[in-house]
Amino acid sequence: MTRSKLIIFSLLNSAGTFIYIILVSLVMINGGKIFGQANNLWGGIIILTLFVLSALIVGLLILGRPIILYLNGLKKEGILMLIYTVSALFLLLIVISTIYILVK
Repeated sequence: MTRSKLIIFSLLNSAGTFIYIILVSLVMINGGKIFGQANNLWGGIIILTLFVLSALIVGLLILGRPIILYLNGLKKEGILMLIYTVSALFLLLIVISTIYILVK
């Protein structure tokens, strides 16, 4: 796999992760409006299930393809893709944090 393809897939995985984070954040912010007040066992179950599901989805987005590449013998490409994905997410965090600080 070429370096440019690795970078493109890494950017797509980072963008997908970011979009998923936005969607989960919107659900959590508006959880009271959507589900009502959950001061019982079911509220905890829903939050923990969402947490576990989110860990799975984000794990697949970030680690899925690099692990497949690594296991298929493309070890260098798998590690590079993971590094590119983490780097893209870190840069996205810096950009979003800077925008938040400037707008605040």
